[in-house]
Amino acid sequence: MRPYFLEWYGNPSSHIHEQGQKALRAVDQARAEVAALIGAKAGEIVFTSGATESNNLAVLGAAEGAGAGKRHVVVTDVEHFSVTNALIPLRNAGYEVTVLPVDRNGVVDPDAVRKALRADTALLSVMHANSEIGTIEPVGPIGRIAKEAGVTFHVDATASAGHIPVDVREIPADLVTLSAHNFYGPKGAGALYLREGRRWRRGRSAGSRRWGIGPARKMFPPWWGWAWRRPSRGGRWGRGRRISHSWGRRCGAASRRSPCSITPGTLPNVFPGTSPSGWSMSRGVPSPVPRHEGIMAASGSACSSNLRGHDEEDLVASPVLRAIGVPSDICTGSITFSLGKGNTADEVRLALDALPGIVERLRAMSPTYLDYQKQHVKGG
Repeated sequence: MRPYFLEWYGNPSSHIHEQGQKALRAVDQARAEVAALIGAKAGEIVFTSGATESNNLAVLGAAEGAGAGKRHVVVTDVEHFSVTNALIPLRNAGYEVTVLPVDRNGVVDPDAVRKALRADTALLSVMHANSEIGTIEPVGPIGRIAKEAGVTFHVDATASAGHIPVDVREIPADLVTLSAHNFYGPKGAGALYLREGRRWRRGRSAGSRRWGIGPARKMFPPWWGWAWRRPSRGGRWGRGRRISHSWGRRCGAASRRSPCSITPGTLPNVFPGTSPSGWSMSRGVPSPVPRHEGIMAASGSACSSNLRGHDEEDLVASPVLRAIGVPSDICTGSITFSLGKGNTADEVRLALDALPGIVERLRAMSPTYLDYQKQHVKGG
């Protein structure tokens, strides 16, 4: 990306001169590379600033572009905040929203989807993979149900693309959200796949059709960087599975893998008697995780953690964990370890060797853990 920041200042929209033409070629190549990731056509890719913008554009654009009489939207109970927040202006405008529950593994039932769709349904939006618990939704069967019903289908593939196969020739999705930084691309680069021929209303700040929505001259260097970081379409399924299994064998029930399919490298854990404030102690306070060990983990969803207060009584339980039936009083003890392409089995062993002692210290600090034991661990 560096030459486009420091040397080649052309605007891809001003391609009557050499600098602009160079920028134009970079954007065209970037679009083609991103399209190849999901088996799409280059012309079906709209660049954005990231997953949040893509999700907002997908939900609002599909709902508002569905036509008169289409005032119903269906989503699941585990969607990302950028999807659920986009529903607020729709509700305010008189749209009806149906929120489908998920089972204890976080999976939505395709039959429940079928029953929820109506003649006035404008949009069905289902996350492909959950970044907090790793559950992979059956978007193929769900997409076929939506197609039969003539309902626009949006898939949030932020946590799946680049890790597991995502192919729009097999998944009948009309809109797919993508984000570069989730698979080692630059931050500030996202995309929305829009299947050719589908109805969709562009946002109020829409730019030209060719460049998508948002300030093209600011965005295109990250788009170009994304093209250089594109992984193979098959993702890193096999290796991630092997490393994850070594974690599961050691961590046991605290990190039991779901019987459903989950993304490789996503390792959700719930440790009753611990809390996000305990896990994250640093900056002048002795941390339960020794800094020299270099262990970094997220307290639940990185996005949902922003909703939590700084005090124990202000902690907000993860909406995803609540949706799968985890009691609210232990939801705040959730922590997710994510394994990347460079992680090794030795690093997994390092984390697992440190984990029991960390949990023990946090429980010793907890004013509520004894109450939890009395309530939940009666009779062993």
